[in-house]
Amino acid sequence: MSRQPAITVSRLDLERIESLLDRMPPVQAAAHAALREELDRATVLEPTEMPRNVVTMNSTVRFTDEAGGEPTTMTLVYPGAAGKPGTVSILAPVGSALLGLAKGKHIEWPTPDGRKRRLTVLSIDYQPEAAGDLHR
Repeated sequence: MSRQPAITVSRLDLERIESLLDRMPPVQAAAHAALREELDRATVLEPTEMPRNVVTMNSTVRFTDEAGGEPTTMTLVYPGAAGKPGTVSILAPVGSALLGLAKGKHIEWPTPDGRKRRLTVLSIDYQPEAAGDLHR
């Protein structure tokens, strides 16, 4: 696997995602090993210290998928809020890949069928930390 870009996550997002993974049955949690690896290598900051150009939970992000062409705009959400148009769960491969990426960075991410997707963050249209929405 190519070297992955540096990622940054807020302490609050990290705690919530780890709690979510810890509550899953082991077989289900094992399916999210790549997400846990990302969290393990992330730089962790307090929410008030998050750079505005980094994708955090509940951020609305515009990105391209090299396989898909056209830019897509999605809001990165916890599973309970997923399923609405324009949302992607942190547990979906695309959601896991986007977390912690800075604007202009890209990541190669494995899909369930064994292929790799290359996602590039074009813009972050809304980030809760930058907007002062720290209790989400």
